[in-house]
Amino acid sequence: MYEDKVVLCGSNAYEQKYYLNPDFEKLPESIKDELKIMCVLFTEDIGGVLTLEYDEKGNLMLNVMCDEGDLLFDEIGCGLKIRQIQREKVELLEALEMYYKVFFLGEEFDMEGK
Repeated sequence: MYEDKVVLCGSNAYEQKYYLNPDFEKLPESIKDELKIMCVLFTEDIGGVLTLEYDEKGNLMLNVMCDEGDLLFDEIGCGLKIRQIQREKVELLEALEMYYKVFFLGEEFDMEGK
């Protein structure tokens, strides 16, 4: 279905906008709300643009970009905030990876092997 990276969602501090890929509209509202809050708070604190993207194997990555010369972008805080999200939202991120692998890549769900 997809050959390259697929954007799940993203937030842009420059345009003050949030985006959720329409392919993921069937996610539960609570998950969509949690993603929106997580992304928007990140870009409010750090600046730049945060996107959550799946690679071709279904791994979920948090990517951050900023405009060249953006003096307000917190580069040090960015790395710290990414690690904090990965640590505090580990269950959410793993569940989103599993969702993508099962429903988009057609992989079998193995309860025993996880």
